[in-house]
Amino acid sequence: MADQTIKYTEAEIKSLDWREHIRLRPGMYIGKTGDGSSSDDGIYILVKEILDNSIDEYIMGNGKRIDITITEDEVQIRDYGRGIPLGKVVDCVSKINTGGKYDSKAFKKSVGLNGVGTKAVNALSTEFKVFSYRDKKVKKAEFSEGEIVKNHRIEKSKESTGTFISFIPDNSIFKKYRFRPEYLNDQIWNYAYLNAGLSLYLNGKKFHSKNGLLDLLNDKTEPEEIRYPVIHLKGDDIEFAITHNNDYGETYFSFVNGQYTVQGGTHLTAFREGIVKACRDFYKKDYDAKDIRASIQGAISVRVEEPVFESQTKTKLGSTHMAPNGATVRGFIVDFVGQQLNNFLHKNSDTAEALQKRILQSERERKELSGIKKLANQRAKKANLHNKKLRDCKVHFSDKRKDDHLNSTIFITEGDSASGSITKARNVNTQAVFSLRGKPLNCFGKSKKIVYENEELNLLQHALNIEEGLDDLRYNNVVIATDADVDGMHIRLLLMTFFLQFFPDLVRKGHLKVLETPLFRVRNKKETIYCYTETEKQAAIDKLRGKPEITRFKGLGEISPGEFKDFINENIKLQPVVIKKDKLNIKELLSYYMGSNTPDRQKFIIDNLVVELDIVDPELEKKNEALEEALS
Repeated sequence: MADQTIKYTEAEIKSLDWREHIRLRPGMYIGKTGDGSSSDDGIYILVKEILDNSIDEYIMGNGKRIDITITEDEVQIRDYGRGIPLGKVVDCVSKINTGGKYDSKAFKKSVGLNGVGTKAVNALSTEFKVFSYRDKKVKKAEFSEGEIVKNHRIEKSKESTGTFISFIPDNSIFKKYRFRPEYLNDQIWNYAYLNAGLSLYLNGKKFHSKNGLLDLLNDKTEPEEIRYPVIHLKGDDIEFAITHNNDYGETYFSFVNGQYTVQGGTHLTAFREGIVKACRDFYKKDYDAKDIRASIQGAISVRVEEPVFESQTKTKLGSTHMAPNGATVRGFIVDFVGQQLNNFLHKNSDTAEALQKRILQSERERKELSGIKKLANQRAKKANLHNKKLRDCKVHFSDKRKDDHLNSTIFITEGDSASGSITKARNVNTQAVFSLRGKPLNCFGKSKKIVYENEELNLLQHALNIEEGLDDLRYNNVVIATDADVDGMHIRLLLMTFFLQFFPDLVRKGHLKVLETPLFRVRNKKETIYCYTETEKQAAIDKLRGKPEITRFKGLGEISPGEFKDFINENIKLQPVVIKKDKLNIKELLSYYMGSNTPDRQKFIIDNLVVELDIVDPELEKKNEALEEALS
């Protein structure tokens, strides 16, 4: 029954101004806040919101260069477009629903159409500056948390036309944040691929693409792994590229009006349908859609008038129409992809033959696995009814109706003691726990058959719901939570190998992470400090002085649930597993670290051999970190 003592009068009714609402509910405007450990964390959305405006200027034919400088806490972006009209500079960055994009003639196919993005950045920054250079004049304004602190007069200027914006994200909202270079590089590269001819400079490094999506797929796909050269086709308001390789699953990069739609949407669904249609029509065989798309690498970019996204962060397209004239997204894309790909295959017999071989191989593999999968699925269903390997949560990534689905997390732990501590400390709404029994199998070089024959791996893929790909992935964050010792690192690497071997797209899309837990607890009667490195431990000892009590955590089970709550909730530290562009390809990487002993790896072990003592040797930590760096 409702509490009748709660007052409900005029005094309880509040009206918030725009900046108060953004600061109180930042998730409505930029998704999750986060600390920068995920590519979709809010600090990268802030960068995107400013860059989108600069990109729109380039699309309109103004300025071919954008300079981006990102330091530890500050972002500076300078474009060479037309510059904001001087008399409207303050309004454009501080008055909600104010901007030039409401007139579709000026910004016909722009990303940001609601006049909120830049204002959200302003409101969520402790310092925000905007300079507009136009007509040999400059207008400057400075803000803090969305409120203007200095409104400069218009002055003369010799600077080139354009806009400069700098901001410092508010660390009371983005707690302990830091920008990760690998995420920034991916973000800027996507802008380059989608805007061939544009030059972007991130901290002096040039990002430039001549061939758009062709360059994207060539950069993302190992040359020796592809089955045929990338097919790259373009038309009015549409561009796509595809190839097939030897990976498991499907990998796509989809864009709308220059915006990377991580979660896809109506355009990606139509793209996948168009590929199937083209292949069936060309080969005149009703191939299973899964066989056609298995091991595919694809990219698509479309331009849509006044796109409708399913959230302010624009990660999934919801539009059903390309333009006010009534053309549907599905119809336009399916027809274009189906016809153009069909024509291409008729003109390129070698590619057509290689593509069909890949389809037939997938068909054979699927049929060979069908009986094994059926038995494995029955075992998994029975096991899930009777065991406690998975302690599930209430909200899942696949349930897009929940506001906090992006925070859905599963911790993969080793043994009952570690899973018990995390289970007691977790947030039951968004955090699940999966407990491994012993060390998982080294999957390198194994076929998908092994996943179904191995009970632990089969149950794990069912818990994640990734048997048929990532479309129904149940958790946004798949977190490896192992002990901070040699055995724990071994299990960590075995799990990384499992995902890289069979589900590489889980890693590429930023879902796989490693939980960082403290190695030491340093405390006296007044204060307790948790330390993640030997350096932090020494700093804590110096701070507390005297002879504080020092505890070395050798296993997650040694950390009490009360303490664990701090490390997996507000103060959680997640290290993303990222395949760096300058590293070896996946096959070579796994062969080096996880294959049969090779001379190169033997030499590495000998050169880096250190005797492990009860105390943590800083040099040993560096060696271990170097080993893991290759996979992260």
